[in-house]
Amino acid sequence: MIWGSLEIHRRQQRNRAIKVSLALFVAFVIVTEQVLTKSYLFRLDERIKAIRHHTFRGMSSHLLLALDDLGLRSLTATCLLVTAVLITYKYKSWRPINFSLAALLLLNGVVGVAKIVFGRTKPRLNVDIYHSGIVGSYPSGHSSNALLTWGALAYLIYRYTAFGAKRSLALYSIVGVITATVCLVSLIRNTHWFSDLIGGVFLGGSILVFLIAADRAWPSLRQPS
Repeated sequence: MIWGSLEIHRRQQRNRAIKVSLALFVAFVIVTEQVLTKSYLFRLDERIKAIRHHTFRGMSSHLLLALDDLGLRSLTATCLLVTAVLITYKYKSWRPINFSLAALLLLNGVVGVAKIVFGRTKPRLNVDIYHSGIVGSYPSGHSSNALLTWGALAYLIYRYTAFGAKRSLALYSIVGVITATVCLVSLIRNTHWFSDLIGGVFLGGSILVFLIAADRAWPSLRQPS
């Protein structure tokens, strides 16, 4: 009876996660449509670009770069993989490493391919065109990476440690703050259009929730239920 109840609960969680993942992907498609058809978000990009950007130097510049690095793949991937290895060693299960590698592969595959396909120029070039033949700025790799990789790390900690519901909520709140910080710093440094960042968040979030749904679909005896 208890096992049956747990199985029903797990199935409900998985179904909700799949719906959320699909909703986030639809949101990404809507953002893409907005910028390609030069609708509201495209015009908002232009208005934000028109705002005078202050040039930071010295300590303030170093601080912004440090905050921007929270969305850097080399940093986030290292933190995620180190955490996965430690959890794998403790629980004698390859699932944390498999989950982490899947997150990094999908991040680089899906987001990376999208950046090549759209080829959007960065705002610093003072021109907004697509299919420029370069690895473009849309969707933002920094924002999608910040949410997906730090979110994956938070999920591993939640699944394999004694974090309760309130603590896990605080953990995911930290991920939200990091993602918002990376987006804000990118706008301040004029390295991304606003829609780049929003599109990156939606796409990264969709991949993260999909991975969580997949992980919950195949329970392991060495993994907390």
